[in-house]
Amino acid sequence: MSDTQHDDRYDGEDFGDDKYWFNSKTGQVEHGMLSSSLDRIGPFDTAEEAARAPHVLRERSRLWAEEDAAEDNWGGAGGAQ
Repeated sequence: MSDTQHDDRYDGEDFGDDKYWFNSKTGQVEHGMLSSSLDRIGPFDTAEEAARAPHVLRERSRLWAEEDAAEDNWGGAGGAQ
């Protein structure tokens, strides 16, 4: 792509500037990408959804752990065969 072309995929909205994020370091909801990407969870469409991020992550983690345990036990008591 030349310097004169504009790629609409790279406007701020696609990167989450107009979205909500949960900051895992501070425990606060932020509007836009204010914090380091290491501390941000999201993006979310609403502040309410972002505030639920810790609950959603715990639930998904629990479900993944259950799936992993079921896969580890595939084929009987001895594990995978």
